[in-house]
Parts: sequence; structure tokens; C-alpha cells
Amino acid sequence: VCIHRVRSCSSIRFIKSKYVCVFDKSALKFSHQQRLFRTSAVSCGQIVQFKLSDIGEGITEVTVKEWYIKEGDSVSQFDSICEVQSDKASVTITSRYDGIIRKLHYSIDDIAFVGKPLVDIEIDTSKGVAPEEDVVETPPMSHEEHTHQEIKGHKTLATPAVRRLAMENNIKLSEVVGTGKDNRILKEDILNYLAKQTGAILPPSPKAEMVPALGKTETVPAAPKDKARKIPVPVSRPIVFSGKDKTEPVTGFQKAMVKTMSAALKIPHFGYSDEVDLTQLVQLREELKPLAEIRGVKLSFMPFFIKAASLGLLQYPILNASLDENCQNVTYKASHNIGVAMDTEQGLIVPNVKNVQVCSVFDIAVELNRLQSLGSAGQLGTSDLTGGTFTLSNIGTIGGTYAKPVILPPEVAIGALGKIQVLPRFNSKGEVFKAQIMNVSWSADHRIIDGATMARFSNLWKSYLENPASMLLDLK
Repeated sequence: VCIHRVRSCSSIRFIKSKYVCVFDKSALKFSHQQRLFRTSAVSCGQIVQFKLSDIGEGITEVTVKEWYIKEGDSVSQFDSICEVQSDKASVTITSRYDGIIRKLHYSIDDIAFVGKPLVDIEIDTSKGVAPEEDVVETPPMSHEEHTHQEIKGHKTLATPAVRRLAMENNIKLSEVVGTGKDNRILKEDILNYLAKQTGAILPPSPKAEMVPALGKTETVPAAPKDKARKIPVPVSRPIVFSGKDKTEPVTGFQKAMVKTMSAALKIPHFGYSDEVDLTQLVQLREELKPLAEIRGVKLSFMPFFIKAASLGLLQYPILNASLDENCQNVTYKASHNIGVAMDTEQGLIVPNVKNVQVCSVFDIAVELNRLQSLGSAGQLGTSDLTGGTFTLSNIGTIGGTYAKPVILPPEVAIGALGKIQVLPRFNSKGEVFKAQIMNVSWSADHRIIDGATMARFSNLWKSYLENPASMLLDLK
């Protein structure tokens, strides 16, 4: 108040002498400089460049797949700006600032480089903004990749949108128990916390998350409508023969396949095939399917195949290992991160189910449902697509029986599953019966895995599936 009075007075002689000693020349100069520094950090309406920061995994360039904003649009913190695709995953870039979009530096399908500007944003400084050097270093955020927050020595997993929701409602994330993967806090967890207002809550029981089974009268008319809305109608275009060759760059997941398969060519593969009688497993799945549907989960055969593989890997850990480039050291992986090859519009992708060795069949089914939904939408994160230790490829969904799968480095083994066929077989009494037969084809790295080991693993995996009750003794 006194400083303001000094500046507003035409002469300092109007101030009593006992105050004059406080405001010497240096003090007034310092206060004036400090005020100028604070107001000049980011002037009102200043345009800053939002740069593409390092996404990780050694990625230096990405393809811009979709813009969620246009020039002149207003954006707030955590609003989606664009979706970019690397050779590993799709990532949604979100804003960290409030402002107005003034320029888009790339068009759809352009290549954006790490460290280069994505958009120019006009910042409204009246709302309070970080210094300019902080704006330039804004890291991109993704829907799938979790951000970390250190709270009293405990790391909490949550997306930026969830963190914003918690901040707006004055909720400490450390008080909320996440029900997502790896205890990730979901939007539903925040909403449940707000509804109950009882501090940290326990994860809801499976029954609380279950979708109740609907009667036939309710499902028949409603389901087709929902399905019809989600399925895009293809646009019929006339085929034009230009008579000219067309050259396109190799990008996205196709580019990743080039790198992976080139590395796989250096591995000496050997194959092993067998057939599996799934008659008992087919009956078991038919009994469990309605229970899984009540819980809101689609139960396929794949969770059983994955769990049986994990039980087999416990006995033959060499198949869940990796070999270094110089072929001098073998690393036995503690986690069974089993990949599942998926055919999508973007190409072949192989997300993996993490820590299968400690998951139940139902847990695996839940995670597979999540991965398949994200894969169909092209929204799988880098964490979903990396870290695999063993892979299963279900070619039977398309119609094949046998295959020669190619190992995904640095893994050392992979299996291809054929379609399930009803075929005649003989029982122990020599009687013909109807059997549900599936063919499996294994490929292994012959530098560290011999044929006998692969055959023994296959026989153990096969026994679990032919006698699914035997898995109960080893399930964890």
C-alpha cells in the first residue's frame, strides 16, 4: 500500500519522515524490476509453439492420423489435439494449456518429428500460465499410456483426464483405489468415490461390475440397432484403371513389421505341429459362457490357450526367454507376457496380456476383451504392444489349419492355432466318435531350443486343454 502511495504521489515530501527511510532508491528500484519481470514472462495473447516431445521407445517421427481441432478453436487443458501413429502404437496428444489454436503445422498423413511444433496456441495469461520455457517443453499425453504421480511414496496410475476430474473435485488420488489394470484409477472409480464420500473405497466386487443378463424380449430388438450404428457403411466407389504404377511409403504398423521380420530372418527357425482334441474344453466353455456374459465378458477359447501356455512355461522357462545379440547370454523372463496376434485395419498387431502367471482364466478374458476393443479402434498404447515374452497367433479365426509362424524378436518361440473342426476319431475301445480337433504349429529358435524341449512343452500344453480339469491343480 505504501509503495502504491509513493508512485501515485507527485512528490515524496507528502510522506511522513518515519516512512521515508524504508523506501530508499534501491528498494524502490528492486520492487519495480520484480514487478516488470513477473508481468513480462508471458505477455497477454502471446502465441507459443506446442512441440511434439519424446514419446519414448526411440520414436523420432510419427504420422498425423487425425486432427480433433482446427485453427480458431478454443482448447482447454487435457483436450485432445490430434492422434498420431508411430510404428509401435497410436497416441492421442492432449493440451496442457488453455488458449486458441492459431496454426496447425501438419496435415493428415504428414510425418511429424519429435521436437518440432505441432500447433501454435495463443495463451490467455489472465488465467495464469507457466513460464514460456515450460510451454515449449510440454510432453504429449496418450489415452492408454498412464501418467505417474508420486503421493507419499506411492505411485498412482491415472490418465490426465482422470487427474483433472479428481483435481476439480478436490479428491486425493491416494485415497481412491483403482480398479483398472495395475490398479489404474479409472473415471468410474472417481465417480464412485464422489457418490459414496467415504474416503478410500474397496474395488467393487465382480458382481457389482457385472452387467445383468437381459431377457430375450429386451435383447432381440435392441442389440441389432446398437450393432448397426457401430458398423460403418462402406462407400461404393467405381474401380478406375489408370494404367499407372502407384508408389506409397511404408508407414505405421507396416513399417514395424518390416523391421521385426527383417530381424526375425536372422533366427534359425524349426517347426513342430500336432493336433489337440478339444472336445472336453468345448463342453466346459459352453457351460461357462453364460456366466461370463452375466459378468459382461465375452469368453472365447483364447483365455484357456493362454493360461495353459503359461502353466507350460513354468515347467519349460527356456521358451519364455530371450537371447542377446551376441548369443552369449540367455535371459529368463519372470513375467509371462503372452502376446496375441490380431488382424486389424491398420495391419497385424500383437498386444500382450501381462503377468499371465498370476491371472485367472477370467482375468485373461477381461484383458483380452479390452485389448480387442482398443485394437479394433486403433487405440492400443505402447505399453500394450511392448514387453511380450511369448506369442500365440490364432489363424483359425480366418480359417487356416496349419501355419509356419515367424518368431517375434527378442522372443524365442511362437504358436499358431488352427480352426476347430469336427472330425471322426477312435476312442480307447476302437469306437468312432465325433471329436473337436484343433491343429497347432510351433516355431522355436533352434539356437537355444531343441526339438525335444518344444515337443515336451507342446504335449504338456495339449494335456491341459484335452483335460481342462487338470489345470485346477496348478491354477494360481
